Amino acid sequence: MKRRKLASGGAGAAGPAPASQAVLSRFFQSTGILKSTSSPTGAARKADPDTAAPTASSFPPQLPLRVAADRDRSKKRSLTNDGPVKKKAKKVQEKEGGSDLVTPGNPEPKKCRRTRIVLKSLEKLKAFCCDSAPTQNRVQTEPLQERFAVLPKCTDFDDIDLLRAKNAVSSEDSKSQINQKDKTLFDLGHFGSSHGNHENVQKSDPKPSNKRTKSIYTPLELQYIEMKQQYKDAILCVECGYKYRFFGEDAEIAARELNIYCHLDHNFMTASIPAHRLFVHVRRLVAKGYKVGVVKQTETAALKAIGDNKSSLFSRKLTALYTKSTLIGEDVNPLVKLDDTQNVEEIITDTSTNYLLCICEHKETVKDNKKGNIFIGIVGVQPATGEVVFDSFQDSTSRLELETRLLCLQPVELLLPSDLSEPTELLIHRATAVSVRDDRIRVERMENIYFEYSYAFQAVTEFYAKDEVDIKGSQCFSGIINLEKPVICSLAAVIRYLKEFNLEKMLSKPQNFKQLSSEMEFMTLNGTTLRNLEILQNQTDMKTKGSLLWVLDHTKTSFGRRKLKKWVTQPLLKLREINARLDAVYEVLHSESGVFGQIENHLRKLPDIERGLCSIYHKKCSTQEFFLIVKTLNHLKSEFQALIPAVNSHVQSDWLQTFIIEIPELLNPVEHYLKILNEQAAKTGDKTELFQDLSDFPLIKKRKDEIQEVKDKIQIHLQDIRRILKNPSTQFVTVSGQEFLIEMKNSALSCIPADWVKVGSTKAVSRFHSPFIIENYRHLNQLREQLVLDCNAEWLDFLENFSEHYHSFCKAVHHLATIDCIFSLTKVAKQGEYCRPTVQEERKIIIKNGRHPVIDMLLGEQDQYVPNSTNLSCCLGPPGQC
Repeated sequence: MKRRKLASGGAGAAGPAPASQAVLSRFFQSTGILKSTSSPTGAARKADPDTAAPTASSFPPQLPLRVAADRDRSKKRSLTNDGPVKKKAKKVQEKEGGSDLVTPGNPEPKKCRRTRIVLKSLEKLKAFCCDSAPTQNRVQTEPLQERFAVLPKCTDFDDIDLLRAKNAVSSEDSKSQINQKDKTLFDLGHFGSSHGNHENVQKSDPKPSNKRTKSIYTPLELQYIEMKQQYKDAILCVECGYKYRFFGEDAEIAARELNIYCHLDHNFMTASIPAHRLFVHVRRLVAKGYKVGVVKQTETAALKAIGDNKSSLFSRKLTALYTKSTLIGEDVNPLVKLDDTQNVEEIITDTSTNYLLCICEHKETVKDNKKGNIFIGIVGVQPATGEVVFDSFQDSTSRLELETRLLCLQPVELLLPSDLSEPTELLIHRATAVSVRDDRIRVERMENIYFEYSYAFQAVTEFYAKDEVDIKGSQCFSGIINLEKPVICSLAAVIRYLKEFNLEKMLSKPQNFKQLSSEMEFMTLNGTTLRNLEILQNQTDMKTKGSLLWVLDHTKTSFGRRKLKKWVTQPLLKLREINARLDAVYEVLHSESGVFGQIENHLRKLPDIERGLCSIYHKKCSTQEFFLIVKTLNHLKSEFQALIPAVNSHVQSDWLQTFIIEIPELLNPVEHYLKILNEQAAKTGDKTELFQDLSDFPLIKKRKDEIQEVKDKIQIHLQDIRRILKNPSTQFVTVSGQEFLIEMKNSALSCIPADWVKVGSTKAVSRFHSPFIIENYRHLNQLREQLVLDCNAEWLDFLENFSEHYHSFCKAVHHLATIDCIFSLTKVAKQGEYCRPTVQEERKIIIKNGRHPVIDMLLGEQDQYVPNSTNLSCCLGPPGQC
């Protein structure tokens, strides 16, 4: 009866069972040891007294209160009332709750040990569960733990989204507790899908805030949020030490596209890549059509230590943006040296065009609008080579003229207004739907207001009026203003877009703009030919490839290949220009002079000078790339200068003679810049030692003098150290980058002053810094880091000065490309046994025993090809009389 009262009293005192005990109840039922029954506890004991045990339905909810009451009761009992054996028996009896009586002769029943093991297990489970977070918090954190079980498979995004949905449901009750500041921070639409789950996790945590910032975000996350709000359409790579990190939705995209690991870190999903592989991953993301931004640290450790923000996060800023048409810079263009036999695996020699094409429509009348006719203006820019083209034309509903220009230019990126006419949208959709290896055309939309003529005219005027006004400049400016309205609108949109990438400088010389041909039939024919060239480049059949690519295969340089492609699609030349080109090919083919062989050898293994010069012009090149380009140009200048006497005496073609003689003159300024550079420092990228003569760089000279002064002070202090240690042979040592260390054997440490600071030690020696060295060494590191900043600023000024000769250097490179094309055409003519055509002003085409080059190449030598003669003439008389 006593035990029954205890059981009933315990049940009444327990009250509602906590949810934590429900966890124990579920765990207890799954063990299969204790059986659940609907009968009372006493009935169960009568049925089987030997195996009686607490039921799963009644015992676990009462466990915490009963155990606590029994413990208190046992503490209050006096040890003198019962003997040790009886006390032990009573404790066991009280713990069992509903078991049989324990007699002094039999202190432990037969099944007591088994029940005690179960009770110990329950005690451990209770301690584990009851000491944890409250029920509502634990239930909300369960999905977070499930997320970690899913995340090792980083590309399983469907599972992650499902878990986010479950977590959102579990945290509905706590949404009202978020303050207004946190709601504002979470309002990031572009990457909000990644934030929803992290928001729920933070709301469920009773202590989610950072003690220093009083925010639920870490300082780095807050910094990322601020930058992401400015560049919502870009994937940001954030420099964090030796790696670049992606956050939020950017991390999920990077994990999916780059096949890298993605996991949850604090509040955001995150993924990372090594710093030295940045160029590989940026190029891959750009090839998929994304806009990628590179965010770098702008502070150094030593300067930060003395600044006002020494306890805050490193400052970072966006240093570069990249898309398909703006892939310029040292982050994405690794150096290919002259002596490289093979390029890096990830580097693909890019000889194709990378045009950014802007399209603007202008509806002249309502009648034209109803018919679907429209006036279109386009501006095409190739930032990698500095080429700018434009055109304006009347187009019909079929948009054949616009399609012709798309085939001709083959843009990789389109800049369009937010609204276009339906036929134009259909054409854009067809052009961008074609995908070859995930390398489809990227489309960038801009608000219609930026394409309005009033806004565009003001933007173009402000852009070109900022330069110094002279006669030549005013003529160029007037030429821009007199362009058609759609062209001006397109130009204003391109200027605004390229400013985001710091590439608008290439548009500052209107005299370099070229207008496309309006002869649609000719351009369509040549555009199709160029398209075939691109398709056949990837085929392995040498006969098929040779049928159209034999000319391109014989070019020695990448810029020569681009020049040859322009010849394929350029408008019809004048008769004089056609004959001059044919004369040049004929002379190289039949000349016995060794001049052309020497020139051809100089063209071998040249880097892409055209793209290198453009990278320098935009001040986005590395020291290695700059030195390579300048050294190559200086070498070409010297070699062509030596060939001038032989060219004057052996070359008869005025075309070739002019190009070869002009090259050394155009490259003359390059020697000055090469002499300034320190070759070893340029190859290693050390800008602090880059300039040999510092007379033109007074700021660098001043900073180096200050550094040398501090070094001299430290060396003078070495004499004091020798006196203190009574060792005249003591020298400074450098270990693991730590300089000016005083190394002493551990057996002689007694002579070390007490104020010296121990830097490191081994079994044999210890290394110290004296207070004087600590102070001056810190100052020295600050001066060194300031020197790096000064050298970077001087380096940009140096590139700006070099860019003054950019156009003359580009002209020399175009001459080299033309010579390369002539040599290529010569080899094709020699292999195919082609003869020189005679071009006259008469409207006749007369071909004797002509052989089609493509069919002739495909048939080969075994199949017989029957030559055909052609005689076509144009009658200029009245219709019906020809």
